[in-house]
Formats: sequence, structure tokens, C-alpha cells
Amino acid sequence: MKFRLMAGALAAACLLMTPAARAADIVDTAVAAGQFKTLAAALQAAGLVDALKAPGPFTVFAPTDEAFAKLPPGTLDDLLKPENREKLRGILTYHVVSGRVPSSDVVKLRSAKTLNGQSVRIRARGGKVQVDDANVIKADIEADNGIIHVIDKVILPKQ
Repeated sequence: MKFRLMAGALAAACLLMTPAARAADIVDTAVAAGQFKTLAAALQAAGLVDALKAPGPFTVFAPTDEAFAKLPPGTLDDLLKPENREKLRGILTYHVVSGRVPSSDVVKLRSAKTLNGQSVRIRARGGKVQVDDANVIKADIEADNGIIHVIDKVILPKQ
């Protein structure tokens, strides 16, 4: 698929840079983790890679490849089409909050305003955190320009 080729190219480009030239920004950190190939491809298709390599800081609720696989068949392929770039941007920026928000702060929030302008609902109960209807499965992955919290589902902004 086209998005897998883009993810591979993005990963290869990051790996070819020397360690000194490579900054551990959010994108590079996600690519190095190996479980965000679909997210990397989607960021590329949406033209958001440079934005998430910027100084930030950002907090990203990052869906894994498995989370993207839970979308209805054909949904991702449709979103990756050039004519759907703005819709894809809206979905991806719904996963990003301005500022560095570690899990110790996330658990105190009821919501957080995303870069797409809408707010995600946050619930913390029994040591578990949900962002909308996605579960945070790993928290506090540090990057030079922010922090990543791994989620098990792609969250969608309100239409």
C-alpha cells in the first residue's frame, strides 16, 4: 500500500541520518519505536511531519498500528487520498495538545484542547486513563519537543 511505502521511506530517511544530526523529536521518537508506522505515514500524507518536528512542546496521544487497523476497512486508504488531506489533518491534530503534559498532569484533567480546536475528554479511574474512548496503554515517552502517550484506538473529532 502507498502509506506503507511512505512510512518505510520516512523511517529509512531517519535511520540514514547520523546520530549527531538526528534530533529525538516526536516524529523520530515515534518512528524509532516501531509501532507507529501507520501514524508516520498519515503524518506524511497530511503534511504534518515538519509541524511535529518543530520546537513545540507538544503532547501526542499516538495511536499504534494496531489502533489504526481497528478502523473500518478502507477508511485509512480513503483518508490518505490527496482530496481528503484536510480531513486527515483534522483527525491527526485532534491527537495533539500544545505543551508538554506528562501523565501526572493528564490524570488531573477532565479535558484538553487539541490543535484541531476541539477538546478531548479525559477520564482517569482505577489507575487507567482514557482519552475520549481510547485507553492510554503507555505513557510518558519523552521526546526533545514533547511527550507521547500511546493509545489503543484512533480518536475522532466531532463532525
